[in-house]
Amino acid sequence: SSQFRCSEKSFETSTNPDRRNNNGKLAVDRGWAINVGGGFHHCSSDKGGGFCAYADITLAIKFLFERVQGVSKATIIDLDAHQGNGHERDFMDDHRVYIMDVYNRYIYPGDGFAKRAIKRKVELEWGTEDTEYLQKVHTHVEGALNELKPDIIVYNAGTDILDGDPLGGLAVSPQGIVKRDEVVFKAARRRRIPILMVTSGGYQKRTARIIADSILNLHSLGLIDKELAASGAGNPKVEQMIRDSAQDFSNLSLQ
Repeated sequence: SSQFRCSEKSFETSTNPDRRNNNGKLAVDRGWAINVGGGFHHCSSDKGGGFCAYADITLAIKFLFERVQGVSKATIIDLDAHQGNGHERDFMDDHRVYIMDVYNRYIYPGDGFAKRAIKRKVELEWGTEDTEYLQKVHTHVEGALNELKPDIIVYNAGTDILDGDPLGGLAVSPQGIVKRDEVVFKAARRRRIPILMVTSGGYQKRTARIIADSILNLHSLGLIDKELAASGAGNPKVEQMIRDSAQDFSNLSLQ
């Protein structure tokens, strides 16, 4: 596997499923973690789907429930353009897990059975743009977290909502995606809820740059590395590490 770390471990990428489970613990320990290789939300514990080979969201949450003291409730905020039917099937009858899912109602997977697990369902029309999208995300994220305060948020931050994505069918701008991530992290921070972000789907070369810009925005606002930002001193290498990672993302997008 390959990995790079920022803020003493809070930012990782890896091809190792066990490390993704550890990302959940990092989020609990540090307040946040971001995995740019995760978010296989169409895979359930017994079946793959879409481009998803294993159920990393399910594994991360079950790892936390079983091995991390004080974690007994989780909220999944799934903002990929597609319905997250994998984790929905896995947590169908598990009242410890609250699922919010915002997706294009007309595209894959259209899993009616899995929809029964969604506590807060927001089905979008073709071509939904920034204003409507961000208003719905803000309203429903606040509603979900007011309805149940979890011990961990798993945020599936797909960029296939981007205008022009061949599989998503929505029309959100790059700036809209950056703002969306900000909305979710601000809601988590206000409530002091640890958050694990996974980047999930995105099928255009420019999505790598958008993810990097979003992470830089979260850092500049103090939503990640909050303690370092507040101190005014901290580690001067942190922002440079994020910028180097941003360049890595851009290079990946050209491969």
